[in-house]
Amino acid sequence: MKIDVNDKVDFVHLWQEGMKGWNGQMPERMVNDELEDSFWKEVVMRKSLDPKMDEHVIPLFTKLKTHIKSSDHVLEIGPGWGNYTFSLLPDVNTLTCIDSSSHIVEYLQQVKNEKKGTQLELIHHKWEEWDKTEKYDVVFGINCFYRMYHIKTALQKMNETARRLAIIGMTTGPMRPHYLELLQTTNLAINIPRRDYIHLLNILYELGIYAQCETVELQRTFTYHSYEELIKANTIKIREEKYDRRLVEKVIEKYSYYQDGKYYYPHQFHGVLLHWQPKNQ
Repeated sequence: MKIDVNDKVDFVHLWQEGMKGWNGQMPERMVNDELEDSFWKEVVMRKSLDPKMDEHVIPLFTKLKTHIKSSDHVLEIGPGWGNYTFSLLPDVNTLTCIDSSSHIVEYLQQVKNEKKGTQLELIHHKWEEWDKTEKYDVVFGINCFYRMYHIKTALQKMNETARRLAIIGMTTGPMRPHYLELLQTTNLAINIPRRDYIHLLNILYELGIYAQCETVELQRTFTYHSYEELIKANTIKIREEKYDRRLVEKVIEKYSYYQDGKYYYPHQFHGVLLHWQPKNQ
């Protein structure tokens, strides 16, 4: 373990505490694999066999591709429904995906068959419990660490498995601006993010890994078909049951707009890539 300026802060503990709900308990999805698998079953049931990348992450994907060579055998951790997977596939020699959800693996297999993606390999397993010793040119995972309690083990495994480069990707803040205004101007209790890339960067530092950090600007415009839908979707982080609804609505209205029968809420935030060359191998 590297001891330096952060020797008084346990970032693994902060990460693990951040997994808990505001009641101090671990949410069921964090500890129940069957419940997590059921969640992803519902997600992929709504997906076609020709999935398209979410437009708002294209800048992050473009940055990711600058680190990957066409000759690489790449391992993707926690691909989900394949937001990055199938867009990356034409630009690599081989892409292997590992995911803990059986429904995700089955869905990706179906898309593979549809697209005839012969260079795609699929593994059904939890990353942090995977005991294989195979190496890959590049190992990456984007927004896939949310259930990984033993986060240091997961990061060490990335370091050990990557031959040339390991990459962590995350989307990060700021929060939607109406929440930030409410935090500054009211006493409302709001669920603010409790884990972020900065925790992973510091855990890597404690492992003696000096990861490089790159950020890109992202924007996503949320669309709602009614005013009530707009308000409901943008108050879910308020922890209190009773509050001045009209006050909250006025703040939400400042950051959203109505056009052609729909309500829109544009949100500017960031994507982050942490990447490093494998150490101590």
